[in-house]
Amino acid sequence: MKHKKILFFTLIFIAFILVVYALYHFNIIPHKKYSNEDFKIQRYISQTDKDSDGIDDQTDILDGVRSYIATHPKYKSKYYETGYPDDGYGVCTDVVAFGLQNAGYHLMELVNEDILNHRETYNIETVNKNIDFRRVQNLKVYFANNSISLTTDISDIEQWQGGDIVVFQKHIGIVSDKRNKKGLSFVIHHAYPYQRHYEEDILENRNDIIGHYRIS
Repeated sequence: MKHKKILFFTLIFIAFILVVYALYHFNIIPHKKYSNEDFKIQRYISQTDKDSDGIDDQTDILDGVRSYIATHPKYKSKYYETGYPDDGYGVCTDVVAFGLQNAGYHLMELVNEDILNHRETYNIETVNKNIDFRRVQNLKVYFANNSISLTTDISDIEQWQGGDIVVFQKHIGIVSDKRNKKGLSFVIHHAYPYQRHYEEDILENRNDIIGHYRIS
């Protein structure tokens, strides 16, 4: 009987550890955040101030993203005649769009212009200004054409700065200025309906990073 109790409590303990690990792995349990200063990394400041508000573009983008996620947008993919979601819903591309809009970059107009000027680089049958800028594959092409391309090696931590754009195979987000204990950047993103936190430690768990960009 004693051995059965020991086995029972051992299994309970192992199950508890596995549950905690899973909750941590999937960011249900928030990860501790560190700053650039903790790793002696100099914060990147853009030399451009597109909207002439006295705040550099890189900081403006990050501020805009934080303002957007503070509204706690709910995840839903739908079409808007206005282009930009206006009803409290959104998807991953909207995090990027609203972040850049805060710096004076209007992705709906910019992506549409780039598509019309470089139609051969976009795999689009019918151009639709209101939705094209909200598709990951289009943003990958747009940023590759119009921004600074950076490393996709996440271990090169100094090259990852808050306000950068990271593109995955079927997802996109904005790089945070917060980091994990290894110095790897968090990502501000919107991935699915039941996501609890918008700023998450996910880079190390992804093997599908296809682009890392910075507005020039």
